[in-house]
Amino acid sequence: QVQLMESGGGSVQAGGSLRVSCAASKVTISGYCMAWFRQSPGKDREGVAAIFIGGLNTYYADSVKGRFTISLADDKKTVHLQMNSLTPEDTAMYYCAATPKPAATRCLALTYAYWGQGTQVTVSS
Repeated sequence: QVQLMESGGGSVQAGGSLRVSCAASKVTISGYCMAWFRQSPGKDREGVAAIFIGGLNTYYADSVKGRFTISLADDKKTVHLQMNSLTPEDTAMYYCAATPKPAATRCLALTYAYWGQGTQVTVSS
């Protein structure tokens, strides 16, 4: 079982930056994918970015490539999502998720087993 805690959400102006973080509970997550999803009212849930806790392969939605960076902290249980050049379209509730990774499966294609409560990100124009 994995418990996830998000932090770092808030409100920024367009063009600004924000970092959200996701800390996993005391469990070995080697071989897992950890990911960030986001959802706004009336919109489909979108997988934003993911990282494989092994080879540290990273995956990004086309909408955030070149602007967002996902990384694993030195504690090996915390994932950061650095969000730069934010626009109002990035406004959403951001959710951290984790799941074991089957072989030969891209992290953003997986159905995730464990979810955090979410943290709100608001970008004003």
